[in-house]
Amino acid sequence: PKIWYIMSIWIFTAAAQKTYFTKVHGLPNITPLVNSVQETPEPIPTTVKGTIPTWIHGSLLRNGPGKFEFGNQHYNHWFDGMALMHRFQIEDGQVTYRSRFLCSDSYTQNSERNRIIVSEFGTLALPDPCKNFFQRFLSRFEMPKPTDNASVNFVKYKGDYYVSTETNCMHRVDPNTLESKQKVDWSKFIAVNGATAHPHFDPDGTAYNMGNSYRNKGAFYNIIRVPPERDGPEDTLEGAKILCSIAPLDKSKPSYYHSFGMSENYVVFIEQPIKMDLFKIVTGRLRGKSLNEGVYWDPNQETIFHLIDKQTGKEMPVKYYTKALSTFHQINAFEQDGFLMLDMCCSDDGQSINNFLIQNLRQSGEALDEMYNTMGRPYPRRFVLPLNITSETPLEQNLNTRPDSTATAVCRTKNQVFCTFEDLHGEDLKDYGGLEFPQINYARYNTKPYRYYYGCGFRHLVGDSLIKMDLESKKFKVWRQPDLYPSEPVFILSPNAEEEDDGVILSVIITPVKVQNKMITLYNIYQCIFCLNPFILFSLAEVPVNIPYGFHGVFNSSA
Repeated sequence: PKIWYIMSIWIFTAAAQKTYFTKVHGLPNITPLVNSVQETPEPIPTTVKGTIPTWIHGSLLRNGPGKFEFGNQHYNHWFDGMALMHRFQIEDGQVTYRSRFLCSDSYTQNSERNRIIVSEFGTLALPDPCKNFFQRFLSRFEMPKPTDNASVNFVKYKGDYYVSTETNCMHRVDPNTLESKQKVDWSKFIAVNGATAHPHFDPDGTAYNMGNSYRNKGAFYNIIRVPPERDGPEDTLEGAKILCSIAPLDKSKPSYYHSFGMSENYVVFIEQPIKMDLFKIVTGRLRGKSLNEGVYWDPNQETIFHLIDKQTGKEMPVKYYTKALSTFHQINAFEQDGFLMLDMCCSDDGQSINNFLIQNLRQSGEALDEMYNTMGRPYPRRFVLPLNITSETPLEQNLNTRPDSTATAVCRTKNQVFCTFEDLHGEDLKDYGGLEFPQINYARYNTKPYRYYYGCGFRHLVGDSLIKMDLESKKFKVWRQPDLYPSEPVFILSPNAEEEDDGVILSVIITPVKVQNKMITLYNIYQCIFCLNPFILFSLAEVPVNIPYGFHGVFNSSA
């Protein structure tokens, strides 16, 4: 049987302008999903109902914000919350749970002073009240130090697990105890000021990532390569290299990016019109503004796809353009018959990143409905990029000759191709609010033609359903229950699997309502789902502690 086990989440929010994308009414309040919780540093048992496949051995590791205030000071943005790591250990059909706050410098300093000392994406730390007026005034001219609050994802380099955000600092952690072992700074190894929390991997373990650098001549986007080998037990990012540097369209206003695409031979960078005004960011402390105040959406600018050869490190001379769109997560990318297929979840509106304010997530009634309805929905789309562009390639003619594909690619000049997408879904996906947190059978089908992808439906500000999409039919299967909010699905391949979708999907499913008449504001359910038609509950493990909604995670099969 083909099984799906479930776990993970992430989301986007609305546009400031009053453009209504949907007409949803009566959304339930989800405040408990974004409240602070206590850590559970020692393993606790769960109550298993049903049967968890005994061949699953390992741990589901998840990351996300878990503390939203220190003393009487509160964070403004969902991304600002202190990193809380989670571990669901699965062994012999049983599950234990533990969690631990990351002992970052940010968390430690904030805890010691019982106030917010380190600025985050949407929160500017106030001057120390113990300083005199002149000292507080001068502190506004100091450059803020980047946070090491690595709350976005678990990533793996050279066999070690790290928790990562998008600054230059990661933390190496013990995947069994969740203890923080070492702070690792990208800038000590290569000239970058940060890196994404979504690296890609070649089959041999070589890792690729992207990070910005800020120089006298402005900003640059950098493709990073990290070798799989380690020279010793203390080795971290030694051997990392910048494969390629790309100049932004405007070096003073580079694009924000959360991830990137990768095929067998190319890294694909999407330069989207979510822009970072470096002057506003650098002067933010002086003006009393947080970093997110310098991030904005420019709908008048086209999106550009850059292709970088992984072997030579050279950027391809042809650039591919499309209309303004925003993307946070790619699904897959692969090459076939002279084309590169780039599949990703994207929206026609890019203001969502600044709408994930905690006050927005905690709204209720009409205000919550309006927040949701004015957000652009993310949908899975495919772009078909022709690779063999020469001086003989005809202009103003659709170069996409793939059968049954509605995407287009038209040469405007010898080095510019304008593309339109095809939908990787049917119209009925709109009833589920689009799809985000996409996942595939990465181990076998990353950079290859594939048939299935998984994700969360978003008929709320966070994921409220689990979806399995069949690319051949563009039909999907759904698991959805009232008041249950699943996280990003993580696919695990079954032993001796022959079919692409023969495996399980892990997802942490939580609820903001009381369950089983227990006086618990937030009761969490870790569920295993068996897929027939539609998703049918297969087994679950109930966790008797509060868990907030998180971002991303991985399965550690070696635990």
